[in-house]
Parts: sequence; C-alpha cells; structure tokens
Amino acid sequence: MATKDDVLNQIESEDVDFLRLQFTDILGTVKNVSIPASQAKKAFHEGIYFDGSSIEGFVRIQESDMRLEPDPDTFAVLPWRSRREDDTVTARLICDVINTSTGEPFEGDPRFVLKRALARANEMGFEMNAGPEPEFFVFENDEDGRATTQTHDAGGYFDLAPKDSAQEIRADIIYTLQAMGFEVEASHHEVARGQHEIDFKYADGLTTADNIATFRSVVRAVAELHGVHATFMPKPISGINGSGMHTHISLFEGGENAFHDDDDEFNLSDTAYQFLGGILEHAPALTAICNPTVNSYKRLVPGYEAPIYVAWSDVNRSALVRKPAARIPAASRIELRSPDPSCNPYLALAVMLHAGLDGIENDLQAPNPVRENIYEFTEADREERGINTLPSTLGQAVTALKEDDVILNALGPHVSEKFLQAKTQEYTEFLASVSQWELDRYLETF
Repeated sequence: MATKDDVLNQIESEDVDFLRLQFTDILGTVKNVSIPASQAKKAFHEGIYFDGSSIEGFVRIQESDMRLEPDPDTFAVLPWRSRREDDTVTARLICDVINTSTGEPFEGDPRFVLKRALARANEMGFEMNAGPEPEFFVFENDEDGRATTQTHDAGGYFDLAPKDSAQEIRADIIYTLQAMGFEVEASHHEVARGQHEIDFKYADGLTTADNIATFRSVVRAVAELHGVHATFMPKPISGINGSGMHTHISLFEGGENAFHDDDDEFNLSDTAYQFLGGILEHAPALTAICNPTVNSYKRLVPGYEAPIYVAWSDVNRSALVRKPAARIPAASRIELRSPDPSCNPYLALAVMLHAGLDGIENDLQAPNPVRENIYEFTEADREERGINTLPSTLGQAVTALKEDDVILNALGPHVSEKFLQAKTQEYTEFLASVSQWELDRYLETF
C-alpha cells in the first residue's frame, strides 16, 4: 500500500503540476477539485474543503461543508492531460468525503457505502473480488462537436479492420489504462455497430469500483482526443444490443476461494449457493441500483441478449446469473449479467455484496439451474419453474427497492432517501415527456 510520503515523493519525481481530487456523487458522476501540486501536503494532512450542497444527493445548504481526504493508493498521472504542448503534468487522487461537523466519513459518500459493505464481509471472514466487463458505444460528432448516434464503424462481434475502424481508439485507451496501472486482459468489438468492450483484471471490491470510475473517464477522454464521442448510455439506439457491465464476483476466506468445491457438480460451495440465493432473492431491488436510468430498461428486454429472468445457469446466457467455467479453484465465481455501465459502481458493488451476504447469513438456497434457453419458454413454462422477471421499468425497480429493507440498509438512510428521490423524479419526468416515437406514431393519425 502506498503512503502519503510515497505519493509526495512521486509528485516531485514526476514533476506533477496539478492534482485532481476526485469523488463521485450518489448518481455515480465523477466530480473533482483541482489544486496545484504544491498543495498536496496540505491535502494529505488537512484535507481540502468544498461545498457539498452543490453536489447531487449530498447535503442541504445549512450543512454544506465537506472535506476531501485523498487515498494514497489511488495516485495516478493522467496521461491524456500530460500530452499538452505546455508539458503540464496532471495527476489524480480518489478521495473519501469527510463530514466536517463530526470528523467522520460522510454517510452520503458512495465510496463509504462500499467500504461499509466490505467491512461487513470482513466481519464474516470474507474478502470480495470483482471483475467487470463494461461495454460502450463510440459515435461520430456533428460539425459543431456535439454527439450524434451515427456509429463510428459498422463492425460486429470480434470483427477486424476495416469493419472495426476503432482499433486505434481502443489501443489508445488500453495504453492509457496501462499507464495508470491497469492490467488489461482483452478488448474487442462487440455485437452492435460502434459497440466495444475492454476487460481489465479483477481486484478487491474497492479497487474494482475505483477502476470502473477511472475506466469511464479514460474512455471518454481518449475518444474526445480522437474527435469522437464515447458513451456508457445503456441503449442509445433502438433495434440493436445495448451496453451491459457483466460483473464477476467471488468471496475469499483465509486466502482460499470460498465459492469453490471440488466435489460439487458445478464446483460451487455451499457458501456460493447461499450467496447466489441472496442475489436472486434481492434481484428486483438490486436492479434499481445496477440499472439506474430510464434508458436502462430499454436494454432489459427480450431479444437482445440482456438477462431479464431471475434464474441461474452454467451453460446459457439467458439467465440473470451465470456460473462461468473455471480452470483452477481460485477462479470459481458467479457472473451477474444485469448491471449496465451507467450505474454508480460503488453502490452497485455494495448492494450486490449485501444481497449475497444476506443469503449466507440466512442460508438462502439457490434453485436448480436452468440449462434451457429461457427466452424460448412460454409464460406457463416460467410460472411452472418459478422463474420471475426483473422490473421492466425504472418505476417498478424503485418500488422494489422501497420494499427491500436489506438493500435499503446496504445503502444507508441518507443514500437510500436521496437516491429514491432522484429516481422517482427522473421517472416522473419521463412519464410526462413526449417522445419522437409518439409524434411519429400519432401526430398525423389523430
């Protein structure tokens, strides 16, 4: 682990000029305060104060003073900010948010919500590992530099150039991520036109959440340098696949994978089945956090490879949870396939973990795996097997969240209240809006 002195020495050795102190709001948007590198020592020893009343879901104006406390382990030079003609070098530090009135971590800080979940797992003897598979689209900009929905290429799954004309962009993203300490495992063109995936190595829960936030910033920044727009909007174009963020999860206990059992048909332990049972039990409420936008539910529909059925399997991808093949015991894990990359990674991993731990604590039993293609089942088939569906709208997901005390407690009273307020307002505004589809369908008909 890096220390404050390690970072101060690195700032000096790399001639860093500016530091971006980053944090996220409740909706997962990365925010930052920029300071001269000469203020780094002060930032570490005293923190940097900011007005929390201006941040989505934080605090009211009368309780607005917040303090940023940098995490030394997150120091990284921003390569795309350090290629400027003036040779200015900019680095970043991800921060925890402190409530100045109490000196304690701010309960509305999403990073603290995840830390609290990880602490609960530690108390039970577990450490969480997670590995995401974030997808994104690359679109052309118009002559005014604004994003369009014209895809940057016409490639398909695993295509090569010339169909996949974004190879250079993906390579530049990978070089940037590697310069920031990522271990990138694979990248490829995804199924839809203009859609891509870059996978980086799994890590502990907190590092993974930090990496997801960093990954989204890197992708968009590098795309901008190439004169195009990258988006993590789940379903920007109707009629083609949307973007997901399948998330692989495992628990370790005493250095051993707590999800692995050599003697089980699927090499899953009792702990893994209990964790899986918790994920399936709380799936409707998880959806509000892991699929947090109105647009998320345009992806979660049949026919586009997105999981909508609350079931698990080892052989098909129509189920909500998949058990991937593992060559070695340490690689045994489950893959939750519903999350999309618009989610707040800290909150998403926190609620996944709490749901699974609830399954362990209450000995929830996972149902039998469904090895057939659920997309081909009739409604009667699904009812017979007890297979439910995920919420089909943000409104339904919000209702499910309101009714799930385990997931509400995972978020804590502050975050749950502010999140529900924001998402209720978002869905209400959506219901009152008039879409282009409605105009095309009805304007000249009635």
